[in-house]
Parts: sequence; C-alpha cells; structure tokens
Amino acid sequence: MSDDLYSIDLLTLAAGIPRLGALDAPDATSRKVSKLCGSWLELDLDMAPGPDGEAVVADAAVRLQACALGQASAAVLMANIVGASADELEAGRDALKAMLKEGGPAPEGRFAGLSALAEVRNYPQRHASTLLAFEAAAEAARRAAG
Repeated sequence: MSDDLYSIDLLTLAAGIPRLGALDAPDATSRKVSKLCGSWLELDLDMAPGPDGEAVVADAAVRLQACALGQASAAVLMANIVGASADELEAGRDALKAMLKEGGPAPEGRFAGLSALAEVRNYPQRHASTLLAFEAAAEAARRAAG
C-alpha cells in the first residue's frame, strides 16, 4: 500500500475516535460487517427533535474492530454526528461512496474531514470497511426516526 493512503492526517483521525462505548438504552443500534476483511462496527443512536422539529442525533456511541481506514471514517462521523438528521447522515454516506467509487469530490460541510480518505478510491477492496460507519449511522437514524 502507498504511503499516500496512510497519511498523517488519516492516522491521526484513526487514533482519536470520539464517543467510544455504548449507550444505555439507545433508540436504535446498527451493526455492519465488511465480509472481505472482517472489520465490524456497532453504532448506537439517540434521536431528539431538533430546532425545526426534525429528528436529529442527540447522542451516539460506537464500538468497532476495523482497520485504520474504517477507524478514520468512524472518527470523522463520531466527531460530527450530534445534531445530524437522518437525511444528513445519508447524504454523508452517499458523498463518501461517490468519492470512493466514482471519483467524486470529498464531502463538504459537516463531514468535510472525510477528505483525508480520498486516496482510498484507488483501493476498491478497502471501500467496504471505509463505508461501515456511515452505513450504520444512516440505518440507525432511519430506524430511530421511523
């Protein structure tokens, strides 16, 4: 693997995942597994009405066993998840997927830190583990809001 893939920014993200652990009684939990590498991630969410009445993440926690790429993606998500709506989480997931699989631009706004993962696009076998956190968050938010 290229040194470009494991940049200092990416490794710094991977080493500092916020909100590790579990919520006592979450509104929803989602577990995702990458069949190719065995990485897994479980994410708990609590949702509450936001300022405009739309449900947003009030609290979250994550447990995972993943490579540095999955950890970095989870770190960006967990640092920015509180206050996000299900629509925002799905948009973040879709933007990350487009960046990896279609060569799209890095996500902007709340999840702009995913730009540190841009080089992963050149390693298709690593896409699934990189997407785990956002897939779990989008699924859990829809379940909780639902």
